[in-house]
Amino acid sequence: MAARKPSRVVRVKLALAPLAAAVVLVAGCGGGGSSSGSSSPSPKDWAQGLCTSITTWSDSVKSAGESIQKGNLSKDSLENATTDIKDATKTFSDDLKSLGKPNTDAGQEAKAAIDKLSEQVKTDVDELQSAVDKASGSGARGAAAAASGIATSLSTMSTHIAAAASSLQQADSKGELEQGFRDAPACKALSS
Repeated sequence: MAARKPSRVVRVKLALAPLAAAVVLVAGCGGGGSSSGSSSPSPKDWAQGLCTSITTWSDSVKSAGESIQKGNLSKDSLENATTDIKDATKTFSDDLKSLGKPNTDAGQEAKAAIDKLSEQVKTDVDELQSAVDKASGSGARGAAAAASGIATSLSTMSTHIAAAASSLQQADSKGELEQGFRDAPACKALSS
């Protein structure tokens, strides 16, 4: 008996699962937040900004993906979801860039990891748009290909977030960022 192929809806759901896991991972190991005008915010403020940015972005992406998860694979729903994900990711990337360098011994490494993540999610969303553009106008088959491209891009983004979390963890030999993550309310909410 031939194995059944997973549905597009299942693939999108599976792509969102690692995103949620990556968000929790970042909250658990440390993250950043925005400061009020300071170029070197405290670890807690930096973590607060990072976790707030991740939460806002993740909520927006999940919301955009809900219509696709429900099997609504029309051209309009895919284009709307893509636009929503692109807008959320641009805001997320901008928020990451504005975090600055936390006031820790590992501050420069933390900033470099988050700046790299900012660039990676920009590239990921460009690839998502390309996949949707290539599939446009191809009927049901094109919609399915676009949904698959969205799922792949979301999975890649979650991998990049997890890699940034790992980089933060490795750079934080004194545990300053980790403590900032523990103290920041937005990070506590992510890890609960």
